Amino acid sequence: MANETDFKYIVRVADTDLPGEGKLVKTLPKIRGIGARAALALIRSIKLDPNKIVGELEDKEVDLLNESVKEIDEHLPGWMLNRRKDYETGEDVHFVSIDISTKVEDDINRMKKIKSYKGVRHQSGHKVRGQRTYSNGRRGLALGVSKGKK
Repeated sequence: MANETDFKYIVRVADTDLPGEGKLVKTLPKIRGIGARAALALIRSIKLDPNKIVGELEDKEVDLLNESVKEIDEHLPGWMLNRRKDYETGEDVHFVSIDISTKVEDDINRMKKIKSYKGVRHQSGHKVRGQRTYSNGRRGLALGVSKGKK
C-alpha cells in the first residue's frame, strides 16, 4: 500500500488525464480509442493488476502503461484493432487519443475530395448512413412541419 504522499490524484497517460481514485480497468477506457475489452487485454499483456487503484501506481508502472498505450497494436490481437488495413499504409493499426479524430477528419476530407456518396452527404450536412430524413434528425428550431400560407 502506498503512502498518502505517494498517491496521485491525476495520472497522465496518452495525453489524457485519468482520475487517480478509480481502478485501472475502469479508468483506462476514459482514453479515447480504448474500450473496456481493449483495456483489460492491455493490462493483462503488461502484467499489471486490473483492480489496482490508478493513483497508487508507481512511476515505472505509469511509464510502462504509457509506452504500452503508444504501442497498443503490438499488445492487442489483430481482430481487436480499430483501424484494420489502413488506407495509406495497408497495415493493421490501433489509434488512440487525438490520432483518432485526425484520421476520421482525413477520411471525411478524402471522401469529399473524390466526391463519393458519403462525401457528398457529409458536405451537404445530411445523414450519411442511410437513415430517414423526412421527419427525424432536425437540428435547430425546426420542431414540426410548417405549412405555407394559403
